[in-house]
Amino acid sequence: MTDMDAYKRLREDFALAIPDDYNFAFDLIDRRAAERPDMTCLIAVNRDASEVRPVGYGEMAANSARFGNLLLSLGAAKGDKAVVMLPRIPAWFDTLFGCMKAGVVSMPGTNLLTAKDIAYRVQRSGARFAVVTQEHVEKIEQIRGDCPTLEHLILVGGTRDGWTGFEAGIAAQPASLSRDRAPSTRADDDMMIYFTSGTTSQPKMVPRDFGYALAHTITGRYWMDLREGDVHWTLTDTGWAKAAWGILFPPMLMGAAVVVYDGDAKFDTDLHLKLIQRLGVTTFCAPPTVYRLFAQTDLSGYDLTSLRHCLGAGEPLNPEVMRVWKQATGTEVHDGYGQTETINIVANLPGFEIRPGSMGRPVPGITVDVIDDDGQPVADDTIGHIAVKLDRDGGAYGLFRGYYDDEDTNARVFRHGWYYTGDTGRRDADGYIWFVGRADDIILSAGYRISPFEVESALIEHPAVAESAVIGKPDELRGEIVKAYVILAAGHRPGEALKTDIQDFVKKQTAPYKYPREIEFVDALPKTISGKIRRVELRAGEGGDGKA
Repeated sequence: MTDMDAYKRLREDFALAIPDDYNFAFDLIDRRAAERPDMTCLIAVNRDASEVRPVGYGEMAANSARFGNLLLSLGAAKGDKAVVMLPRIPAWFDTLFGCMKAGVVSMPGTNLLTAKDIAYRVQRSGARFAVVTQEHVEKIEQIRGDCPTLEHLILVGGTRDGWTGFEAGIAAQPASLSRDRAPSTRADDDMMIYFTSGTTSQPKMVPRDFGYALAHTITGRYWMDLREGDVHWTLTDTGWAKAAWGILFPPMLMGAAVVVYDGDAKFDTDLHLKLIQRLGVTTFCAPPTVYRLFAQTDLSGYDLTSLRHCLGAGEPLNPEVMRVWKQATGTEVHDGYGQTETINIVANLPGFEIRPGSMGRPVPGITVDVIDDDGQPVADDTIGHIAVKLDRDGGAYGLFRGYYDDEDTNARVFRHGWYYTGDTGRRDADGYIWFVGRADDIILSAGYRISPFEVESALIEHPAVAESAVIGKPDELRGEIVKAYVILAAGHRPGEALKTDIQDFVKKQTAPYKYPREIEFVDALPKTISGKIRRVELRAGEGGDGKA
């Protein structure tokens, strides 16, 4: 059987039924607790890694029931919103699963949110509840007067007047919450809301329904290759949808134990590598930056042989990093693609060829293609819009139904029977999809369409470049020229000679017309709190319109 035949068979054999009343907290957490209460759900690791504590499904079911009962005792009603800002600790899971049981819509937020960020989220959603640690108490107190809907404040890991203590609060509640006593929920009811990272505008609200959780079976099976008994570790903040992918739904659906390390903001390479060895991590997911840090380390001093499947997302890894990692672990890094608005929709599937630089092929159950403005597939190796076919009751597995209270944006992204992701890419003759960039970031120079992402990928290969951002700068002759903002690596000084060397290097790494005609050395780049570069600010600074 050829590779293409095997891929087609995989898609043809796919089947996934989502019950009308699916609720992850009841149907997976409680069911597994009833069947195998001692089965490890989480492996909680404290800040200095001096304590490692397994958490079983029985404990998770009980604590989430207690928190659900606490919410109901405070008057929570189905559909109420709760801001949740907690680090990577078991209480985050107790809170989210308890919200699911009580019918409360949780809104996870990164721990980097400012008081202004929190106020925006509360005001936009009408949230009634906030669940935070001591780190965020003063931020909440600062905005309370401007957020009249915020009635109930719950503090994890402490006590304060006017707040409900999480630990004391759940201790006083029953350790069970039967489904017939909880608000009735359906698979198409809102379960969570994520806020996008706001690279070009104010963050948008992305509601995720209960069916979204079960749809992550696709993520867990066809990208993450998770199996029962695996020890899985995804490096992510709890405030982003990547946490739903990596430490919430797919691992538990597939029966893997999730590593939850409450690490310091400053990344400790040695400690992370030692934890992979100590915990026997079998499947691992990290951003490309982390793999680059690992590749700069002498990996011969670590036993990483427990790893059998590794994952990356966000940008392709350069060949040297891939080579170093495979030499140390025997594993390749499987790139994948998806958004806050989707589950994993494109992946380098386990057991199939990895084409370095490609996101892979559409996963079973979901139709993804590269199309034009009219919804028609473009020719192979032609840049177009990456889009998801609305072929399942007007939607697709794990696809959101639209941004909250934003009909103008919804009309732009849902058209011609497709969901337009806002990203551009190209498809090769074998169906592999290659990311080009955000549709708004494409540079049009002298008739060429240039991906900032591709230029940045070439720049990062230069030893003097630590980080870069590329935009199109208005130009009277060419329409736009490629301009790069470059942060230099340690030991390198800015200068005209270095600019020329970097430009010549990029000409050799990619098509010569893509090289940056201008390079500006900078100390920092404008970013969202999730770390995504705000090219819109850079364009505005160059006389561009700065529009999304």
